[in-house]
Amino acid sequence: MKRQTAVFLAWSVAIIALTLGCAGGDEGTQQTAEIAAENPFLVEWDDPFGAPPFDQIVPAHYIPAYEKGMADHKAEIDSIVANAEAPAFENTIEALERSGELLGRVSTYVGNQNGAHTNDETQAVVKEMAPKISAHFTDIALNAELFERVAAVWGQRDDLELDAEQAMLLKQTYKNFLRNGAKLEGEDRDRMRAINEELSKLSVQFSDNLLEEMNSPTLVIEKEADLAGLPEDVMAAAAGVASANDMEGKWAFNLQRTSWTPFLTYSERRDLREKLYRAYMNLGSNDNEYENTEIAGKIAALRVERANLLGYDTHADFVLEERMAETPDRVFELLERVWTPALARAKDEALDLQAMIDSESGDFSLEPWDWWYYAEKVRAEKYDFDVASVKPYFELENVLAGTLDVATRLFGITFEERTDIPVYQEDVKVYEVKDADGSHLAILYTDYFTRASKRGGAWMNTYREQYKVDGDDVRPLVANHANFSKPVGDDPALLTLDEVRTLFHEFGHALHGILADGTYDSLSGTNVYWDFVEMPSQMMENWAMHPEVLPTYAKHYETGEPIPQEMIDKLEASSKFNQGFATTEYVAASLLDMKWHTLTEAEEKDALAFEVEVMDEIGMIPAIITRYRTPYFSHIWAGGYSSGYYSYLWAEVLDADAFEYFEEKGIFDPDLALSYRQNLLEPGGSEHPMELYLRFRGQEPSVEPLLERRGLL
Repeated sequence: MKRQTAVFLAWSVAIIALTLGCAGGDEGTQQTAEIAAENPFLVEWDDPFGAPPFDQIVPAHYIPAYEKGMADHKAEIDSIVANAEAPAFENTIEALERSGELLGRVSTYVGNQNGAHTNDETQAVVKEMAPKISAHFTDIALNAELFERVAAVWGQRDDLELDAEQAMLLKQTYKNFLRNGAKLEGEDRDRMRAINEELSKLSVQFSDNLLEEMNSPTLVIEKEADLAGLPEDVMAAAAGVASANDMEGKWAFNLQRTSWTPFLTYSERRDLREKLYRAYMNLGSNDNEYENTEIAGKIAALRVERANLLGYDTHADFVLEERMAETPDRVFELLERVWTPALARAKDEALDLQAMIDSESGDFSLEPWDWWYYAEKVRAEKYDFDVASVKPYFELENVLAGTLDVATRLFGITFEERTDIPVYQEDVKVYEVKDADGSHLAILYTDYFTRASKRGGAWMNTYREQYKVDGDDVRPLVANHANFSKPVGDDPALLTLDEVRTLFHEFGHALHGILADGTYDSLSGTNVYWDFVEMPSQMMENWAMHPEVLPTYAKHYETGEPIPQEMIDKLEASSKFNQGFATTEYVAASLLDMKWHTLTEAEEKDALAFEVEVMDEIGMIPAIITRYRTPYFSHIWAGGYSSGYYSYLWAEVLDADAFEYFEEKGIFDPDLALSYRQNLLEPGGSEHPMELYLRFRGQEPSVEPLLERRGLL
């Protein structure tokens, strides 16, 4: 996921920037006059690339910078409103786009740090500033005189000589005013302000609660015998979690996926698998200070009320107006087309797993905490393939080198590691990206290891978008993040198959930002429709496992030997294994998201009871639970994916169809790679994504390549 950083586009943008990855903490932040006077945010960053001076900035700088940024932004807005000249594209739309530079800089920095390397002080600032930022952007959105100028320019649109990007900026600016309540009056306008402020607080609290529970050691093992079945690297990672929590000599597992998934996959202790998985299932719903069920119900109700105020039946109708899908019906149509064959396949897979249990004289029925463990047993039996056997070939540095090499072979761009650019944490590495002609393209930060100060999952963001001003092409500062287990001692970092795909996936997002070539940062890079943003990232996953690419980076960490062809063949043969399960748990979460956001009444639902109703309605089988349950579904309550979790599937329809085109022409065909770069990566959100896709592919995408890839045809 990637959020827009242009300051005005919508009040929610700034709140998302603040809330992603928040953790607990409510201590106040103190500033001194000396710190405020030497605030790095208030001066130009003198790095040759404009990179943040991480080594100079401290949390005490945040609030003074926010306050100055909001004051400057307000003055700029007042100046636009007071302009005696008639409203025009340059003095209104473009001036609005360029406003709020300082506020954008600090909001982006704090949001990124709060996700990647937070602390108590940063979390306190986020809590304090979220409602203030919300009020600030709501004031802009509801500024009647400002909207009058914007509407005047919009009314002239047919007479203006605008290029495609300018026309899109005008359209988006006008629509964003409408979508943020510019035409509301009286009590409705006041209610909109109150809803925005309340939503900002609730999303922060949801994130705080979730990260606190996810990072806490959940399963602590004291006897080595209880680790039966676990590979050495999994035990080492668990020892590291224990050590980080002052439990030397023990093994601890938390609720980060990199911790609990390996345990469920390999542990022979069914009772412990159940204990850990039940803890995951109950995240955010343990009736304690981190309870999220009531928060989710409140957010959903407030979103319905806001949508109704703006003239929409549901929150999904409001959101999808600005998506490729356009309507809830089209989303449900896609999800249901995939759901039916996926569920049928999952039921068959469940029978296979139950047969394996029975063959081992297991006197029990398949439960969710059994799926990973017995799926690996069935995989080994069917394909003579143990997924753990490939891990020694996926050393992190080699995988990253392979990823960069794919980009070089496609686009001619190169990556040079830089040690002279400040970083915010010792594990972070920095690369300068250069185009084929040697010109500077971007700075790329890579931050791959899990730590307590980082939110869960993997993501891409930017510290600066690409844009053009006064003839200068300002290049982006891009970051990739993941939560891979950090190796212990001199051991290398070895990745699982899923983690390899994750690294390629996030690098696909990074390329979307790195190769951006637009005028306005609000339309640059990954600032596209949310159901298109995942297309370039998922596209990169195709190269990760391709037989032509895999041997170039998959080399045994001890011998340096490339992955054997026999192993590649087994990978390919088993590529569709367990896809019923993977697709079912994902589509179930997408349907849950849509059901929450197609509610028409602004009433607070019992979150868990509502979820049970939805799962019963869609026919979910007991052996599988939805990938994200409501109390820990941060994508939709705090991450900007409300009515949009389906986006990964929508984007996969595009990427499966697009990569099929590459396979027809050659996966490194230079002409096709250039077309892909110019038509899908460089334009960002300057045009409708379907127009861009048609320009690249020559036809609309078909869902069949996706179904075939997943083995659902």
